[in-house]
Amino acid sequence: MADRVVTAFAPATVSNVACGFDVLGFALEAPGDEVSARFREGPDPQVHIDDIVGDGGRLPREAARNTAGVAVQALLTALGERRGVAITIRKGLPLSSGLGGSAASAAAAVKAVDALLDARAPVETLVACALEGERIGAGSAHADNIAPAICGGFVLVRRASPADIISLPVPAGLTAVVVHPDIEIETARARALLGDTVRLADAIRQWANLGALVHGLHRGDFALIARALEDTIAEPRRASLIPGLMAIKRAAVEAGALGCSLSGSGPSLFALCGDAKAAAAVGGAMTKAVRAEIGGEPQTYISSIAPQGARVVSACAS
Repeated sequence: MADRVVTAFAPATVSNVACGFDVLGFALEAPGDEVSARFREGPDPQVHIDDIVGDGGRLPREAARNTAGVAVQALLTALGERRGVAITIRKGLPLSSGLGGSAASAAAAVKAVDALLDARAPVETLVACALEGERIGAGSAHADNIAPAICGGFVLVRRASPADIISLPVPAGLTAVVVHPDIEIETARARALLGDTVRLADAIRQWANLGALVHGLHRGDFALIARALEDTIAEPRRASLIPGLMAIKRAAVEAGALGCSLSGSGPSLFALCGDAKAAAAVGGAMTKAVRAEIGGEPQTYISSIAPQGARVVSACAS
């Protein structure tokens, strides 16, 4: 058992989804993060980080300050587990991208350690423990990245703690385009722009859009989904962080997108499309617009809504 290594993958996620600030999210097929876990012996047998690959040395190597490390410790505590665990994190997601990077690391970590222990912890436990890691990585515990990273699909977070996660249907053909500009926005900085109050008229419009989007997903009504993909609360306050935001959104819609908005707190933008052909055209238009408005070479991903979230990809002797 001591030399067994389990590796799990967790995907990138789009949170908020325009009108669903802190309550809606969906998983992409790729990219994502991987975490490998093994048992660890020694005088201090708790969580240890063996290595982090792909972060350019920027993420904390101390487990108590690292998203994945904190999530693993929370899981060990929840399970009453006394054996120590060491993890290796491989970042496939760019940092501060709005693609749920901290959530992916936390989700992959708890999935790998759960499998290493053969604990088969319920989803609610995995979500709760990963959320503790998200609290470190994003500055607050909100589950709209964690839930789809663990559960997959398109989800509504009715309540983060205790977890009440509702899986929503995904209409046939629905395809996401995500464009990541060559800039970074820290989640904590973006959240600070939101303040603590919302105009009643804006809140009412946001509630109406959220209800319409959920109904559109259930009915497969792309026209209704298109009308609902509007953010009246977060995006207007964060628009100054993304040069040319409105021009990029306009390019997406003119190319055939149902709608376009910030992915999480940005700088990535997502668009939803009715099929893969439309998504290819939208991806090209958004990439061209980002080059023109922001510069640099953006990363563009086209993906169906991934039905599966965090999953074990290998289990073998080291």
